[in-house]
Amino acid sequence: MELRHLAYFVAVAEELSFTRAAERLHVVQSGVFAAIKALEHELGSPLLDRGSRHVRLTDAGLALLPRARATLDAARDARDAVDQVRGGLRGSLRVGTITAMGLIDLPGLLGRYHREHPDVSLHLLAVPSGSQGLLDALADGRLDLAFVSVPWTPPAGIELTELAAAPLDLVVPAGHRLAGRGSTELGELAGETFVDFPAGYGTRAVADRAFATAGLQRQVAIEITDTSVGSDFVRNGLGVALLPRFLVPRRKDLHRIPVTGADLRWPMALAISVTRTPSAAAQALIHLIR
Repeated sequence: MELRHLAYFVAVAEELSFTRAAERLHVVQSGVFAAIKALEHELGSPLLDRGSRHVRLTDAGLALLPRARATLDAARDARDAVDQVRGGLRGSLRVGTITAMGLIDLPGLLGRYHREHPDVSLHLLAVPSGSQGLLDALADGRLDLAFVSVPWTPPAGIELTELAAAPLDLVVPAGHRLAGRGSTELGELAGETFVDFPAGYGTRAVADRAFATAGLQRQVAIEITDTSVGSDFVRNGLGVALLPRFLVPRRKDLHRIPVTGADLRWPMALAISVTRTPSAAAQALIHLIR
């Protein structure tokens, strides 16, 4: 059984697509097909259900997946041990991140890491499903670590280390009834139409929890996935928003108002899996962060 075959199988299992797996592995699609077919022949069982529009794991594939990941991790650890003896880190590091990273200088951090470990290939991934999507990718092995905003209890097997936090402020357009106020209470926002992010985003979870705790209903009319454009929707009159303070630009047609009497603290944390041993490359970045 070749490690390459297991790596191709894991890629297809995670992507549920031969095309995306081939792109991720930087190989031709026919090579992925051949590797999976050879692995199935050796194991004597189909691992993937190939439909015209889908790829699904069979029961045998589901049983193999965690063991294939463990085997690849063991091979990685063996390479790491040799690389450390040779005096340097090698391999690849997959880092997940939310789009709103203003609390942390991520380019500066990764730049320093690259200067210290130039032979490690860095791969940065942002997912459209927010922090929850990053946690899912971390749990199933698609990421080595992730920067997330998780104001809820993380799932089993995930460890969070808080790095920073910022308040969510109310953002309203010029001419709004609350524009120019020094502060406002959450109860004054009942009946407002909100621009917000989908479930799974940390900002959405913070706002939903605050309104639920206060016993207030909230109408979210527009959901966006790019945190950087939230204020643009507000200034064009499409609703109000609760946004991290650092994301709100200084403009005459926007007003940022602190909200009192509610827990609107938005945290930023490093997430790692405690069910899988981090690679030497991942451990080096974790050490640099901490």
